[in-house]
Amino acid sequence: MSVKTSDRTLHETVSHQAVARQTVVDSPDPQSRVRSAPRPGEDPYPTRLAEPFDMPWLNRREGVVKGRAEDGPLSHAQLDEFERQGFLFEPNFIAGEELDELRRELAELLARGDFRGRDFAITEPSGNEVRSLFAVHFLSERLGRLARDERLVGRARQLLGGEPYVHQSRINYKPGFEGKGFNWHSDFETWHAEDGMPAMHAVSASIVLTDNHHFNGPLMLVPGSHKVFVPCLGETPDGNHRQSLKQQELGVPSREALSALVERHGIEAPTGAAGGLLLFDCNVLHGSNANMSPDPRSNVFFVYNRRDNRCVTPFAAPRRRPSFLAHAPDERWSPEG
Repeated sequence: MSVKTSDRTLHETVSHQAVARQTVVDSPDPQSRVRSAPRPGEDPYPTRLAEPFDMPWLNRREGVVKGRAEDGPLSHAQLDEFERQGFLFEPNFIAGEELDELRRELAELLARGDFRGRDFAITEPSGNEVRSLFAVHFLSERLGRLARDERLVGRARQLLGGEPYVHQSRINYKPGFEGKGFNWHSDFETWHAEDGMPAMHAVSASIVLTDNHHFNGPLMLVPGSHKVFVPCLGETPDGNHRQSLKQQELGVPSREALSALVERHGIEAPTGAAGGLLLFDCNVLHGSNANMSPDPRSNVFFVYNRRDNRCVTPFAAPRRRPSFLAHAPDERWSPEG
């Protein structure tokens, strides 16, 4: 099997779309219409199964881009790119003093001793280094303003075709030499199974706060994988998030499904300078390797969900995850409960 990977910068990834189009199909896969597909009235995205379906994936039901170029800051070309690839990068989204300010805020949050040991501060599987810090738009006034910034909200509104709210926010931090990887997954699979997100009307906005290069564990994505849903095996235990946020084992696509999708579409591992914005669809398969370099890697994420797609009872878990992982519209979360 030939795996297509990218050693281009994020800016170059955007400018080499002629190559990308050769590896991405624009329509759902007809082979995914299988005997075991859900019937009308059933959950269209069944997952955490006891046994696999006849085929490795199901067709996506919703459109990808719901808005128009006239509805927001993204151009026709950018919307087309997001539709095909499932992600879009904008270099130099922030720069200068604004970037420096966000880096200082990141350092201050990671240094907070009163956050360590709390459920919203996730450490590495082995060690005490913070891996992820959640609900940062509530923990930080500066990041709260950024989450509400029309530069981000306008893009989310345009892609989702409706008014968004912040479903989840977090800082992902990979310390040099210590930062472990994140297994392949679709965010929507987890949000659907464990949070009760009904449909694929969500988008992640990730701002790169440090230079991302090939050696510090950059995000890898399978372009075009957002067009199909890959059901996963294994019953969700109560409190699964305590394990999965450190090292995800459930909600991971089968090797067969992942191999087939990579064979068709390749893998992109974009890199680039701090200050860029990566927008990616809730269902695109992604993961990352460990950081084996001395250089830390950090990103701040805001997940925007459409208001009419607010979470309900989880589809494949005993109960919904804590609210620091899945906020409701207009929620006012506090670390004190």
